[in-house]
Amino acid sequence: MAFQNKEVSTDELLQAQAHVWNHMLAFVNSMSLKCAIQLGIPDAIHKHGEPITLSRLVESVNADVGKSQCIRRLMLVLVQSKFFTEDTTQEEVRYCLTPSSRLLLKEAPLTVAPLALLTLDPVLTESWHHMSEWLTSGSQLTQFEAVQGSMFWEHVAHGPGMGTLFDEAMRSDSRLVANVLVRDYKHVFEGIKSLVDVGGGTGTMAKAIVDAVPGIKCIVLDLPRVVAGLEGTNKLSYVGGDMFEAIPPADAVLLKWIMHDWDNENCLKILKRCKDIVKSNGSTGAKVIIIDAVLDVTREDDKVVNDQLYFDMTMMAYFNGIERSEKEWAKLFSDAGFTSYKITHAFGVRSLLEVYP
Repeated sequence: MAFQNKEVSTDELLQAQAHVWNHMLAFVNSMSLKCAIQLGIPDAIHKHGEPITLSRLVESVNADVGKSQCIRRLMLVLVQSKFFTEDTTQEEVRYCLTPSSRLLLKEAPLTVAPLALLTLDPVLTESWHHMSEWLTSGSQLTQFEAVQGSMFWEHVAHGPGMGTLFDEAMRSDSRLVANVLVRDYKHVFEGIKSLVDVGGGTGTMAKAIVDAVPGIKCIVLDLPRVVAGLEGTNKLSYVGGDMFEAIPPADAVLLKWIMHDWDNENCLKILKRCKDIVKSNGSTGAKVIIIDAVLDVTREDDKVVNDQLYFDMTMMAYFNGIERSEKEWAKLFSDAGFTSYKITHAFGVRSLLEVYP
């Protein structure tokens, strides 16, 4: 039997226990993060303009005064998780923002708060409780569909409030990615006069691109319910449709966080359609631009590797999708008829893939 006859030292035994407990209780970090966003703790500290005391924080977030010590305990977890720091130079401890908590400010231009709230929504987290059942069931449904009784996209379209939350989450992510893209990788758009952003939502990425790149025009393709009523400009237009049926012609196609939602068969359909579109346009800038993860478990940054693996499991649970290694991407590109590709690790967890017909 394991750990009998002094197979391990006492220190190794207790380290193993701590490792199990750390992962067993990891949900406390997630729920504490969600609570901080919902209470508006980062916003309260930011609005205060300087490190804030516990009593002032409790007042600012309208918490029950009788639960002040509960807020203190919440802040201990969030400080340990490096979302806040403590200023102990004063008689009373004061709390300060960190770069991570600044990304949680609800009105900040690059906020990621909507994506965090979407990820931790009970509708989405519920399916994780049934993973073992799903893995042993033989069901051809996704994990999400087996639990909720409808596909993820159906739930987004018809679930109360879910569509709004999903759209807000995608817009917030696109703002951050677009900020990095147009600041550090604007050269990607050299030679491109027209670009179609497939699954581009309400045009957050496209607007940033047309504002930053002279002479380029963008078309946003998304489902009719997403683009209904949106007004374009002379540089930006919207088309309601289905990427599996038709993609508007352009010099280049942008696929941000699209491919990981789909299995290889559907990804091939998308890529072949994109290749035909950009190749037929005959532009010198013809290519498909993909922003997605390139899975690499040998990377030295543990946070990046962990995030990639967590997203891979998420794609499995919700969409029957997958995060892909470079080898898997290369096979998809070859099978779709592309001649070459270039990968730039540009966005932390995700990379910039330029694929040429």
